Amino acid sequence: MFSHIMIGANDVAASKKFYDAVLGALGHKPGAMDDRGRCFYRTQTGVFAITKPIDGQPASAGNGSTIGFLAASPEAAKAWHDAGIANGGTTCEDPPGVREGSGLYLAYLRDPSGNKICALHRPR
Repeated sequence: MFSHIMIGANDVAASKKFYDAVLGALGHKPGAMDDRGRCFYRTQTGVFAITKPIDGQPASAGNGSTIGFLAASPEAAKAWHDAGIANGGTTCEDPPGVREGSGLYLAYLRDPSGNKICALHRPR
């Protein structure tokens, strides 16, 4: 359904460090910078990107927005969370773990610009 997701960052270098760590914990390669100062993480199923806002205003997190990343296992989701905390992110929501009723393993973070992200593992 989605071709790409691009989020705003006030400090692209700090955000790249953060996303290289959290996405690296899920097995993705480091992001690639382009000549416009944007960072891209490309996969066979889509693109995730970070950029300074083009209108020159500060980046801001969407109230009520969450971007979710698939994790292959609960351990990968926990490693994702730990990597985020170690690289400028802050934990939010409940601690990483299985959510009652759904059986999903979820871990939530805010990135250095305040965007809310999640690692999700769906048990088989």
